[in-house]
Amino acid sequence: MPIEVTTRHMQGLDDIREYAEGKAAELVEAFPACEHVHVILDHEKHLFKAEVVLQAGHHVRIEGTESLDNMRAAIDGAVEKVERQYRRL
Repeated sequence: MPIEVTTRHMQGLDDIREYAEGKAAELVEAFPACEHVHVILDHEKHLFKAEVVLQAGHHVRIEGTESLDNMRAAIDGAVEKVERQYRRL
């Protein structure tokens, strides 16, 4: 499976992990050339940070990050940034 979710400084958030996996699966479905998606979730003070790294063929690597006070919104923002960059290519 080309989807990997890593959490830092957070424990016991299975619903957030499943949400991130679902969003990453949407990226894989939308872009068939995608080889690997890595979602990194982090919590710093009062902000939640989501980083999405997409690797595709021909050495294409796209990264998108978002820091917000809501984890689901941060994941959505990072995924949207990656989608926009990939479509631009």
